[in-house]
Amino acid sequence: MENYTMEGRTYRYYGQEAPLYPFGYGLSYTTFRYRDLVLSPPVLPLCANLSVSVVLENTGLRDSEEVVQLYLRWEQSSVPVPRWQLVAFRRVAVLAGREVKLFFQVLAEQRAVWAQDWRLEPGTFTLFAGGQQPGQKTRAPSEVLSARFSVTGTARPLRTC
Repeated sequence: MENYTMEGRTYRYYGQEAPLYPFGYGLSYTTFRYRDLVLSPPVLPLCANLSVSVVLENTGLRDSEEVVQLYLRWEQSSVPVPRWQLVAFRRVAVLAGREVKLFFQVLAEQRAVWAQDWRLEPGTFTLFAGGQQPGQKTRAPSEVLSARFSVTGTARPLRTC
């Protein structure tokens, strides 16, 4: 095998065609609502980690579990990157009518791109939080929030951080 490109071979690199049952698709016995997505800091240095918090509310009548998923999208990159990349997930049990506040860390190395070496690049990124992939056509009874953050500095190899 000589062609190692993932373009057209995995859901992360499909063009505009979405998979029939994307990662995270499933049924639930209740409904959830996401709110208050906070990224801290909204502008961070190249080698810094991003803190994320989001509130998950069970708006249904039954106790249930939700798989909260965080996806990262590069707005501009010097090399081809996935449309979005799963960077964190957590299964959370939430009682009916209750809410929980969740905290995550998105590490600097999760923003690295492969350009003959793992590199960190400055730029604008979008983080998605929800019970499914962003832009999912086959809807699950959940939603996806998004927020942008910026990374400052000069591009450099990940190993130098």
